[in-house]
Formats: sequence, C-alpha cells, structure tokens
Amino acid sequence: MTLEPTPALLENLYWVTLLAVIVSSASGVLKAGFKQFDLFGVIIIAIATGLGGGSLRDMLLDRDVFWIRDQVFFIASLGSAIAVFIAARLVAIPQRLFLVADAAGLATFGIAGTLVALMLGAPMLVASFMGVMTGTMGGIFRDVLCNEPPVVFLSPLYATVSWGGSLLFIGLLYLGLDSSLAAVIAGPAIFISRLLAIQYNISLPKFRFKS
Repeated sequence: MTLEPTPALLENLYWVTLLAVIVSSASGVLKAGFKQFDLFGVIIIAIATGLGGGSLRDMLLDRDVFWIRDQVFFIASLGSAIAVFIAARLVAIPQRLFLVADAAGLATFGIAGTLVALMLGAPMLVASFMGVMTGTMGGIFRDVLCNEPPVVFLSPLYATVSWGGSLLFIGLLYLGLDSSLAAVIAGPAIFISRLLAIQYNISLPKFRFKS
C-alpha cells in the first residue's frame, strides 16, 4: 500500500508532526525535571525526545531529516522546552502529567511515522514498525540521557499499543477510510490504550528463567 502524497495529506502530516514534537519535547522536560537538570540540560533532553525518533526514521527511510529540512520543528521543540521549564517554576505541575505528555507523543508520532513510511512505499508491516520506532525512540533517548532504564522496556503496554495503533491505522486505510479520519481513530486509540495500561498496570509477560 502506497499513499499518494497529496497537498492535503502533506499538510495533515505537517501539523500532526508539529504537535508530536511539542508534546514529546514537553515530556522530555518533565522527565528531566525529576533529575533537576539546568536549563541547557533540559533543552538537550527535550530536543532528543522531540526529534530523535523522527530523525532515526528518516535516516532509515533515506529521507531528508524532517527538522533539518524545516527548522520550524526544531524551533517548536526548543520553544516547548523553554515554556515548560518556565511554567514548572511558576505553578505546581503534577508528576503524572509526564505520563500524559508521553502518551500523547507516542500516539501522534506513531501515526506520523506510519504515514511517512506509507508515502515512501514501505511495505505495510515495515510502515507500522516505523510508526513504533518514531513513537518510542525519542523516549528511549530521553531515558538513556537521564540515566534511567527506558520506559518502553519496563512500563505497562507502551510499544505494544503503538504498534497496535499503527496497524489499526493501516487497516482503516486499507478499508478505504480517509487518512484524516483513520488518524483521528487510531491516534486516540493509542493514547487511551496507553493511559488505561498505566491505570490498570497492564503489561506483557516478562522474561524469566525457569527455576
């Protein structure tokens, strides 16, 4: 399945990606805040979180890296980092807000990554995994820089809901739904599923050696 990159589709992709960068960068700031990093450290974490997954996706797909091609995405990541940094010094921000921002970034980047891969002609399964990579790698970079085990490997359903949402998005497209409508269904499905997994501590079985 290959999606024709029409002007409307490209515009939708642009705004979804911009939203993903903003919320993912915010989650990076909130995570860095637990470590009490200074402003520069917070900005580095935010940029790695907001731009890292999409950068890896573009390099693997042999595509111009999105934020190098258009610096608006870099500016959005930087602006998000500074805004949340200042806001945290002025008002009390609940620690759980990090999980909400992280789930929002997972959902928006998951859809955006899948969409980009489909427009470049990637096979459906590969495209869905590109969505997972785009949604999760920024968080992995964030956690590694914060010297913590990546959330994706330990937390309740994370990459699993991203992959499921990406496959749902592709399935809806295959059934003939408009890409915008498919994104409106699949994106919130990822977001809500992740929050429900956190709320009820739903996770996959963990590897254990038989004693």
